[in-house]
Amino acid sequence: MNEPNKSLVYCRVSDPKQKSQGHGLESQEHRCREFAALHGLEVERVFHDDVSGGGNFSKRPAMTALLDHLRRNKNTHYVVVFDDIKRFSRDVYFYWGLIHKLDEFNARPMSPNFVFDKTPEGRFQQSITVAAGEFERESNARQTRQKTKARLQAGYYTFQAPVGYRYEKAKPHGKILVKHPETAPIVKEALEGFASGRFQTPQEVRTFLENSPEYPKQASGKLGNSKAKQMLSNPLYAGYVEYKPWGVTLRQGHHEGIITYETFCKIKERLEGRAHAPNRKDLNQDFPLRGSVACECGNSLTSGWSKSKTGKLHPYYLCQNRKCEYKGKSIRRDVLEGQFEELLKNITPATALITIAEKMFRKAWDARAHSQQARKKMLEKERTTIDSEIEKLVDHIVEAKSAIVAQRLEERVCKLEDKKRVLDEKLANIGQPVKPFDQMYRTSMEFLKNPFEIWKLGGFTQKKAVTRLLITDRLIWDRKGMYRTPELSLPFKVLGDFFMPEKQLVRQEGLEPPRLSAPEPKSGVSTNFTTSA
Repeated sequence: MNEPNKSLVYCRVSDPKQKSQGHGLESQEHRCREFAALHGLEVERVFHDDVSGGGNFSKRPAMTALLDHLRRNKNTHYVVVFDDIKRFSRDVYFYWGLIHKLDEFNARPMSPNFVFDKTPEGRFQQSITVAAGEFERESNARQTRQKTKARLQAGYYTFQAPVGYRYEKAKPHGKILVKHPETAPIVKEALEGFASGRFQTPQEVRTFLENSPEYPKQASGKLGNSKAKQMLSNPLYAGYVEYKPWGVTLRQGHHEGIITYETFCKIKERLEGRAHAPNRKDLNQDFPLRGSVACECGNSLTSGWSKSKTGKLHPYYLCQNRKCEYKGKSIRRDVLEGQFEELLKNITPATALITIAEKMFRKAWDARAHSQQARKKMLEKERTTIDSEIEKLVDHIVEAKSAIVAQRLEERVCKLEDKKRVLDEKLANIGQPVKPFDQMYRTSMEFLKNPFEIWKLGGFTQKKAVTRLLITDRLIWDRKGMYRTPELSLPFKVLGDFFMPEKQLVRQEGLEPPRLSAPEPKSGVSTNFTTSA
C-alpha cells in the first residue's frame, strides 16, 4: 500500500472566547502545517472546532465534518494531523471510538507531540494518556462546579446575566449583577404589569416586550413562547438567587431586585391560578380602542382594514352582531377615535381641583409617615407568629408517617416562608419611601391633569392604559356620531362630574322663588297668611 501524501488538519479549542480573544486555533494550525510539511504531506483541508463536547467527538461540528469528508473519500488514504492527543479526545471510550472510525475510513492519526503505535504497548500508552486527560477534565469540571455552587449559596448569581441586568465589578463582591439602565425599566414594567393585571397573560407580556425597541430580540423581532414565562417565574428579578439543578434553595441575593418579592409572589399566584383567555391574534396596534368601545346593541366593536376600488386600505371599526341593525356598517377610525379625543379634552379637571387633589395626597403621605412605627410593630409580631407556625409544621413533618402528608406540610412551609420574605422586605423598607413624594405621584398627577396628552403623545401601550384607567366599562358608540355618557373611574368621579352643564353659584335667596308679604291688614283682619309673588 502506497504511503499517504494527503492530510487533513484538525484544531480545537474548548471555548468560543479562546477563538475570538486568543490565538489557540491559529497556533495549532501553524504547528500542524509545519509537521505535515516536514513529513512531505499536502494539507488538503483544515477543520476548526471551538466546543468541548465533553469528550464526545460526535458533538463537535468540525470533527463530524472531518469524518463525513473521510467517508465521501474512502478510497483516498489520509493522514489526520492534530496538535496534541488531548485535542483529539479526553475520554477513553470516545477516543477509541474515534480511532476505530479512522481505521474504518483508512485514515491514520499523527501528532507532533505523540507517536501512535498499534502495538499492545502503544495502545496501552494511548489509553493511559487519554485517561489522564479525562481525569484532568473531570477534575477541573468538578472544581468549577464546586466554586460556582459555593458562590450561588453565598447569594451571588454566576451564570449569564438575564435581560435587565449586567455584570460589574464592585468591592467586596467581585462581579455582581447591577440593573441595566436601558432594559431594567422595561422588565420592571412588564413584571409589575402582569402582577397588577394590566397584562392578563404571558402572551400579552411577550407582545409588550416585542414592541419595546430597547428589549433584545431575535433577528425576526420576535421572542420565543417560553421567554416571557421564564422572566415571570425568575426570582432573580426580586433580588433572590436559586438554582434547583444543584440543590441551591431560594435565598437573598447580593444584587438589587428590579421588583419587590411581594410583587414576585403576586406573579407566582397569577401563574398558578386560573388560565386567562389568550391574546387575540388579530389584536394589533392599529386599533387602540378595540375592546373598549361597544355598539348600541352592547356588542364590542371589532376592527379591520378595508380595501377600496383604488386598492387603498382604510381602517374601520364595525359591529358583527347578527341581530344588530347596524351589523357590518363600518365607522371610520378617525371618526371614532377623534370623538374619543374630544371626550378626553372635556373631562380634563380644572386646575383648582388638581391643586386640591395634590394637597390631599400630600396630607395622606404625611399621615402615613407618622403611622410607620405602629406598622413596624405589627409586622414584627406577624413575623414572630409565622416563625412559630413554621416550627410547628417542621415538627409535624418529622413525625409524619405518610409521604403525601409530609409533602403537603412542606408546601405549607414554603408558602409561609414566602410570607416571611415579604414581611422581611417590608420591615427593611419601613420608614423609607420607595421614591420621594414628587416622584411617586408625578405620573398619577400628570394623568389626572391631562389624559388627552398621554393618549395623543403615547404609543399603543399608553393608549390602552388611558382607556383602562379612565373608564370602568366599555364606551357606547351612538350611531348619531358621539359617545354616550361614560362610567368614569373613581379618581375622575371624585374630581367632579364633568358632563353636567356649567355650574353656577346659587342665588343668595336660595332655590325657592322669593315670597312677598301681604299688605298690612286692616284692623280686625287675620294676619296668618302670605302671598307668593
